[in-house]
This record gives sequence, structure tokens and C-alpha cells, in this order.
Amino acid sequence: MALSKKTLVHMYETMNKIRLFEQKLQEFFAAGEIPGFVHLYIGEEAVATGACSALTDADMITSTHRGHGHLLAKGGDLKLMMAEIFGRSTGYCKGKGGSMHIADLNLGILGANGIVGGGGPLAVGSALASKYKQTKDVTVCFFGDGASNQGTTQEALNAASAWKLPLVFVNENNGYGISCPQCKSMAVVDIADRAAAYDMPGVVVDGNDVLAVYEAVTEAVKRARKGEGPSLIECKTYRWRGHFEGDACTYRCTEELEEWMAKDPIPRFEAKLVEGKTLTQNEADKIKESIAKDIDEAVAFAKESPMPKTSALMDDVYA
Repeated sequence: MALSKKTLVHMYETMNKIRLFEQKLQEFFAAGEIPGFVHLYIGEEAVATGACSALTDADMITSTHRGHGHLLAKGGDLKLMMAEIFGRSTGYCKGKGGSMHIADLNLGILGANGIVGGGGPLAVGSALASKYKQTKDVTVCFFGDGASNQGTTQEALNAASAWKLPLVFVNENNGYGISCPQCKSMAVVDIADRAAAYDMPGVVVDGNDVLAVYEAVTEAVKRARKGEGPSLIECKTYRWRGHFEGDACTYRCTEELEEWMAKDPIPRFEAKLVEGKTLTQNEADKIKESIAKDIDEAVAFAKESPMPKTSALMDDVYA
């Protein structure tokens, strides 16, 4: 699948933006400057980038507790995201949502979700609305291997198939549901095999290859836009950090982590771009330097922003 230089460079920029954003959060969380928990996306950047690169601005996504990568890949604003994670009133949710509940409906970001498997039913509702209004817009539901065992996810798969909704399920299989390895929580090796039970295509891709993810999601999106119903794409990937920051990761061995770190999706893609003369090494380095500067500015914006006022406690509360 031939892609323009603009698209390829944008993918590279997005992957680096996610990586550097998460590394900065890692630093500030360790320093005790971020309230609540954070679940970092380091190592999985190719999934969000590849999937969201296949979407239009009007398409929608539902995210997870590990959602920063999805939000940035869909166009989330660095400053507003950073302010929200720091709990400041200038953030996306006025500092009340924090890391796991960022949303921007204008960008089609229907929200990160602290409930495992909570995105499936929301994605079904979004896709059903698109079908009813005949907009041709598609919804992507990101979910993990742990969420694949939740009843909500299975119900979402069933409803989407029964109603032929314009919905693409993107499973980020990083091998662990919190500390439980996949082999101890399910009998199947490939989560995509479950698609057969719902009469939809099930595809397994290398989740550390941004182009493989892009191609698979692009095909699924085309199918959805034509009214042919949902697809399930399983992306095999790995999170470098713990389930949450502070997790000691005693449930996995160093050798396993090192094996996956050697398959880092970012230098892998960078090498391909440099080899194909899409970018020079100097241009690639300058992109990373520019992003690092933008993230520093986002941190400054967050730190200079005020905390929510006590008087605003009940604002935007509807139930």
C-alpha cells in the first residue's frame, strides 16, 4: 500500500509524540507531581498510530485506561492533555477526569475509560448512531487482552455483528491483563479467532509494525463504510512499563522485556524511512527535538495553570 511522504512522516511524528509524552509523565509521576495513577503506553505506539492514521477527523474512537496514545494519535492537544493529567482546570475535563477519562468530542475522542471493557458498549452506540444517520463515519474500539474476556466486550461484538455496524474492534494484546498472562486467562492463542463466533473477519497483525496495523485497519474501515459490518483486528504488542506506574512487574522476566524492547516500533519504523529516503537521519532527529520542545511547553502550561476551584465541584455533574 503506497503512502505519501506526508502520511509517513506524520506517523513517525505521532509515534515519537506518544513516546516522549509518556516518558515525561513517567518522570513527573515518579517525582510525585501527578495525582492519581497513570498507565503508560510506551512500547505500543504503533497500534494507536497505525489505527488512527486510517481514520478521518469525523470518525470516532473509544479508548481505555491506557489511553494517552489513542488520544494523541487522534489529534489530542498536548497542552490540554498534560493539564488534565496534572489535575488543572485548563485541562480537557477541567482537571476532574485525570489520566483515565480524557475526552474531546470535537476530535471524535469519545473518552478514555477506567472500566475494563467499558468502551465496547459505547462504541456500539456510536456506530449505531452513524448507521442511523447514514453518515458513513466509522468508530474504532480499542481494548486490551484482559478486556476481551469481559461480557461487555462480547456483547458489543455480538450487537455490532447482528446490526452490521460500522465498527472496528482493535485489540491491543500486550500479553497481560494487569499481572495475569494471557495463557492463564484464556484457552485461545489468538484473540482474533473469537471473531468467527460473531461472523466477522478476524485478523492478527504485528502490533509493533505501524504499517501492518495501518493496512489492516484501513481494510476494516473500508468494509465498515460500505455497510458490510464490523471487523476484529488483534495487534500483538507489549507494554514496557508495568500495568501502572509503581507496578514492580514481578510477574514477568527481564529476558521477556528485553526481547520485546529489541522490537521497539519507533527505531524500526525510523530505519525504514531513512533507508527508503523518506527522511534523512538529521531530519528524523530534528522531528524528535521539536516534539520534545512542544512537550516541555505543555508541561509548563500545565504547571502554570490553576487547580479547579472548590466551588466548581458540582459543575458538569449530571447524575
